[in-house]
Amino acid sequence: MTISEVIQDSFHPNSKTLEFINQELIRANQAIKLTVVTQFFPPDYAATGQLIEELVRHLGKQGVDVQVFTGQPGYAFQSQDAPCKENIGRVKVRRTRTTQLWSNRIRAKALNGIIFLLRATLHIIFSCRNRNVLLLTTAPPFLPLLGYIAHLLFGVSYVCLVYDLYPDIAIDLGVISQSHWIARLWQGLNRRIWRKSKGIVVLSPAMKERIIKICPQVAHKISVIHSWADPKKIVPISKHKNWFAREHNLIDKFTVLYSGNMGRCHDIDTILEAATYLKDEPIQFLCIGGGAKRKQLIQKVNLLGLDKNFLFLPYQDKDVLPYSLTACDVSLVSVDAGMESLVAPSKLYGALAAGRPLAVICPHHSYLKQLVATAKCGDSVENGDGYGLAQFILSLNSDRQLAERMGKAGREYLQSNFTPQVIAKQYAQVLQQAIS
Repeated sequence: MTISEVIQDSFHPNSKTLEFINQELIRANQAIKLTVVTQFFPPDYAATGQLIEELVRHLGKQGVDVQVFTGQPGYAFQSQDAPCKENIGRVKVRRTRTTQLWSNRIRAKALNGIIFLLRATLHIIFSCRNRNVLLLTTAPPFLPLLGYIAHLLFGVSYVCLVYDLYPDIAIDLGVISQSHWIARLWQGLNRRIWRKSKGIVVLSPAMKERIIKICPQVAHKISVIHSWADPKKIVPISKHKNWFAREHNLIDKFTVLYSGNMGRCHDIDTILEAATYLKDEPIQFLCIGGGAKRKQLIQKVNLLGLDKNFLFLPYQDKDVLPYSLTACDVSLVSVDAGMESLVAPSKLYGALAAGRPLAVICPHHSYLKQLVATAKCGDSVENGDGYGLAQFILSLNSDRQLAERMGKAGREYLQSNFTPQVIAKQYAQVLQQAIS
C-alpha cells in the first residue's frame, strides 16, 4: 500500500492511526511540521482558544509536529501573564511577551490584534524555515494576512481557519457600509488570501456557501469541519449529584442554560420574550459568560421585572465546565437572523456532550435547525418566536422522559461525529494535502 493510499484509508473508523502514518511520512520527508497562529489560547477562557488547545493536543498525539504561537491572556482571564515558552504534551507553545491592553474596549481590541499580528510576523520570519505549513485562525480577524505575506516572501504553505467572517459581520451589523473603502479593501484582501491558501476550513455549510459566493474560485479548497467537545471530559451528571447545581440552588428548579458569549451575533431578544411568557412558571434562566450584549440583557431583565427568573454568572474555569454545563435541564443556542453564514456557535457541542436537550434559536434555513432535527436532540424556533420557545421549554418541564431521550440522542450524535479524535483526523487530512 502506498503512502497516499494509507492516508485516504486513515479517515475511516477502522483504519491505521495517524501517528503511524506520520512516521511513514517522516521517512518520505513529507511529515506535517505545523505552526498554529492564534491570539487566544489557554489560560484564556475564549472558546476558540480552548478548542485550538484540544485540537493541537490530539494532532500531537497522532504524530504531527505542532508549534503554537499565541498571545498573553486578555479574554476573561484570571491571570494577566502566562509562560512565554511552555510544552503541553508534544506541543510547543510560544507566547508573545506583550500583555493585552484594555480588553473591554472595541478599539483597544483592534489595537491588541494589530500588536499581536506584528509579533506573529516576527515569529514566522525567524521560524518558517523549520515549518512546512501554517494554520491561521481569524482571531484576530485579519490574521490570515500573515499567511499570505509568508507565502509571498518564503513560499510557506498556509491554511485559513475561519471562525468568523469579516468584514461581512461588521457590514451586517451596520458598523460599516458595503461600499466603505475599508470593507472593499478587506474583501479584496480576503480573496487574495483565500486564492493563495492551500486550504480553507469553515465551521458550517452556510459559511462555505457564503465564501463561495464571494470567491467562487476557491470552492474546491473549502472543508467544512465542525467544532467539537470531548465526551470523556464532559459527561452527563445528575443535578442532585452536581456540586455546581447545589451551590447555585438549581437542583429543584427547571433550569434553562445559556453558556458562553452573549455577543452581537447572538439573539437575546427571543430569549427575553420566552422568559416573559414564563415569568410565573417555575423556570430558572441561568446565563454564564460575557459579551457585548450581556449588560444589555441584564438591563432588560431588570426593566421587565424578570430579575427573580434570571441568574447571571461570569465565565467559568475550564475545569468547572463539566459541572456548569450539566447543572441545567435544557441548553440554549442562539444566532441572530442573517448571521447563520457568518458565525457558528461552539457552545452547541458542549451542550451535546452534557446530555441535555437543545433549544436552538435560528433562521428557518439554518444548518443548526437541520442538525438538531437529524440528531433528534431538541427543537429549533425561528428568531422572534419567543412563544414557541416558551412552549418547548414547558413541554420538557412536563415530560422529563422526553428531555432525557433528547439529551441522550444528542450525546450519541456528538460521539459519532464531533469528538476531538474525529475532528483531528479531518484537520490532519487538510494539512497533509497542504504540504503534498
